[in-house]
Amino acid sequence: MTGNLSVRDASGDVAALGELAAAALAFDAAEAPRLVARLAAPPADRRWTALATPDLDGAVLTSVSTRDPSIGHIDLLAVHPDARGAGRGRALVEAAQEWLRGEGVTTVRVAGNPPCYAWPGVDVRYTAAACLFESLGYEREQVAWNMTADLSDAACDERALADDVERLAGKGVAVRAVGPGDRAAVAAFVREEWNESWSWEAEQATGCHYASRDGEIIGFAAWGARPAWFGPMGTAPAARGLGVGGVLLRRCLAEMRAAGLASAQISWVGPLRFYSGAVGARAERVFWLYRRDLR
Repeated sequence: MTGNLSVRDASGDVAALGELAAAALAFDAAEAPRLVARLAAPPADRRWTALATPDLDGAVLTSVSTRDPSIGHIDLLAVHPDARGAGRGRALVEAAQEWLRGEGVTTVRVAGNPPCYAWPGVDVRYTAAACLFESLGYEREQVAWNMTADLSDAACDERALADDVERLAGKGVAVRAVGPGDRAAVAAFVREEWNESWSWEAEQATGCHYASRDGEIIGFAAWGARPAWFGPMGTAPAARGLGVGGVLLRRCLAEMRAAGLASAQISWVGPLRFYSGAVGARAERVFWLYRRDLR
């Protein structure tokens, strides 16, 4: 019970939570059910829960960071449009904070909890959510952004991709789609070169491509670890400058287009110039990341 509003564990109500999210999240309605399903199937060692109002007209998904168990995350907050204005959002966030306190959390972030997250933070277009968190004492600590790649663009042209693959072959680099027998090796490469979070995403991805030279994996790119999103992607330091990253990126985007997608979200972008130059991607979604210490 939080204030005059009771909440219940809704972790098993994934389908209903997806329907609620689709109704509540105007800018993400189409993929909201799949995002909820993704959050409800995180790595096995993640502690998480979903709390909802009795009538399931409001819900919050929250989790504990695996990297630092003193940090908790508000992963998703949704209140049905017909139920807004009655304090449900505030009560749900407070209930999430209480659950996180019970898990030993001392700091709460409204930011993506890698490797399994919906967004980097609060999309600035969800202004009411930003206002709610600020009214509850959350401080804006960082800005992140996604880029959008138009999949009808010539960057996905199959002939150009074939030329790129042939060019790399001339440098001794082979480019392939990950098959059932390759996934573990690619995941191990990603874990060794980067981190466990990216490795998990590569394992979960719908599609993944990799480059190798002399039998050694030197780069990878994945898509679909989150619905309709590209990433992660990386090239080993010794192989940078060969153009491997651009080819892997375009192969993934071509595969996404073949799957019926019209555009791709490139999440939590660092190198704007690379994606802009390689595939004409544009910075489009901006996210505010919030933080609050629990007292």
